[in-house]
Amino acid sequence: RPHLPRSLRSAAAPAALALALGAVLTGCGTSSGGDGKEITLYSADGLKAEDGGGFYGKVFKDFERGTGIKVKYVEGGSGEIVQRLARERSRTKADVVVTLPPFIQQADGKKLLDTYTPKGADKVADGDKDPAGKWTSIAGNYFCFICNSEKLKDTPPKTWKDLLDPKFKGRIQYSTPGVAGDGTAVLIKAMHDLGGKDPAMAYLKDLQRNNVGPSRSTGQLAPKVDKGELLVANGDVQMNFANMRSMPHQGIFFPAGDSGKPTTFALPYAAGLVKGAPHAENARKFLDFLLTEEVQRDVSAAGGGFAARTDVKADDPAARALAGLLRGVEVFRPDWADIDENLGSYVAAWKAATGS
Repeated sequence: RPHLPRSLRSAAAPAALALALGAVLTGCGTSSGGDGKEITLYSADGLKAEDGGGFYGKVFKDFERGTGIKVKYVEGGSGEIVQRLARERSRTKADVVVTLPPFIQQADGKKLLDTYTPKGADKVADGDKDPAGKWTSIAGNYFCFICNSEKLKDTPPKTWKDLLDPKFKGRIQYSTPGVAGDGTAVLIKAMHDLGGKDPAMAYLKDLQRNNVGPSRSTGQLAPKVDKGELLVANGDVQMNFANMRSMPHQGIFFPAGDSGKPTTFALPYAAGLVKGAPHAENARKFLDFLLTEEVQRDVSAAGGGFAARTDVKADDPAARALAGLLRGVEVFRPDWADIDENLGSYVAAWKAATGS
């Protein structure tokens, strides 16, 4: 497994898994009575498989079995869940939030996170956690694009320029910057690869000829690529690698810029304790659990990601395949402080360029 840059399955009966996952919430509050053996997790999509399994499926089941605490799960785009936390500030419903950069920094800037350093966080690289203890990466991940590997097996796209080909008209889609973490990552990578904000926006304006239109969720795009409804979409390595078993026609690639060299950057899943969490003690136990050696060893096999702890070296087939995907790819580190400060202006420039 490649070193993470300083930026970013025992089976159970279906009934037990259903209990562990609980119902997907659409606005429910937490219970105020009983023993309070629950937490509510607000999370960016990607760590829960469509069949209820994946990394979260195993984690929820094992955590409930060990502690008796159920995890109630709410999923959304990375920016969307931070916006929801902000709306609910006066009546907080979530206990833990998991989201991607720069939205975990945004949550901190909005004072939505409490200070807590989970056990095991000392084994996470300094660049993958907040020095003030507001958030810690729980799973390493990288930005990518995907293409339909069956329809494009002879001519897979390799560069940003390739995506401007007329054959992709109406067959490319990427998720909405400012709403989805991976959509925001499109702007970050384009600005890095193409020489800054203005060249990136000029390119994305040209790409609009082929673009289907906005999508609030990156996870909705992978099935469309697999079926051939789309030929290219954005994504991230963890999510797309994890769902390849059920969606085998996804080819992961990293568009190259003018240098001709494929590039990517870390997009770790970062977790934080929500300020005013209704079940803060249970939430701390859950954050501790996410960084245990046992859970971290399962990140690749169960979730398709990379261990956040630097002392955990998984050697399973998934971990080796993931390492192979990044071989020869240049990993750069974005200036997250700059992105957090200027994200609004970058998204506004994107809207102006694309008419979105």
